[in-house]
Amino acid sequence: MMNQKDVTSAQGALPNLSITPNTLRQTKLRNRLWKERYLFLLLLPGLLYFIVYRYVPMLGNIIAFQDYSPFQGFLHSEWVGLQHFNKIFSDQEVIRVLWNTIFLSFLQIAFAFPVPIVLAVMLNELKNERYKRVVQSILYLPHFLSWVVVIGIMTIFLKTEGLVNRLIEPLFGIEPISFLQQPGWFMPLIVLEVIWKEAGWGTIIFLAALAGVNPSLYEAAVVDGASRWRQIWHITLPALRSTIIILFILRLGTVLDSGFEQIFLMLNPFTMEVGNVLDTFVYFKGIQQADFSFGTAVGLFKSVVGFILILSANWLAKKFGDEGVF
Repeated sequence: MMNQKDVTSAQGALPNLSITPNTLRQTKLRNRLWKERYLFLLLLPGLLYFIVYRYVPMLGNIIAFQDYSPFQGFLHSEWVGLQHFNKIFSDQEVIRVLWNTIFLSFLQIAFAFPVPIVLAVMLNELKNERYKRVVQSILYLPHFLSWVVVIGIMTIFLKTEGLVNRLIEPLFGIEPISFLQQPGWFMPLIVLEVIWKEAGWGTIIFLAALAGVNPSLYEAAVVDGASRWRQIWHITLPALRSTIIILFILRLGTVLDSGFEQIFLMLNPFTMEVGNVLDTFVYFKGIQQADFSFGTAVGLFKSVVGFILILSANWLAKKFGDEGVF
């Protein structure tokens, strides 16, 4: 027979049946956090950056509903409700700036968005790996240049006495063109600059997607007598489909975000009529003219519209059977 001591020892050896699934999940989470603590420490600086510079400033959006005065502060400024948002749809200057922003984004989507896809497909067809890496590096290098450097280069080349005018004058017998002062050249130059600077970055993304394609698919296509074009159409492009959709959804979310730095550096009194977009308008109105409330209202309007566009594009992508962002 078992004595009291043996019974107690046997009971201690039994598993603790009082542990709930929730307790197990918490234990697993704590173990995982401890196991990957160094990775989370690496994540901490980026997380702090977004909290301090992205989320905390969102509290300042409250001034969009006030007639804000820096001398009175948040607590004592007069509340005006949706007055500034009503002004967005009644102010002709805002409507013109909104049109400039949408039209410029349309040009960038129509002409700049497909370029990385074409370049990725062309590079994927190269068989010489060394030459492929060299071309890929050349395409990618401009991405590391700041817009200040890019605009400086463009200014040197495109000014009235610049290299471009020195070439076209003797070749075509035409007078020098003021590319930087003529309104008609503003948006095409913006699109060309975006293509030159960012096409390499997009190409890397699409090449990464093509790296996962099984080479046996191309081998089978060759055996079946498929031409290069048919291989691209039936194998390469379908492999890029999900990546194209995801990047397109993200791009739609930034339709009202034309890029402040590039536009601001290209603007001058001659191109202000066609070049002033929402980003620069918020700067001129909110900072230079000290209309903080209206500038904040325009910025908040832009963010809300961008969020709605992302949700809509994501919903449409899933509705038609494709993968979305979330």
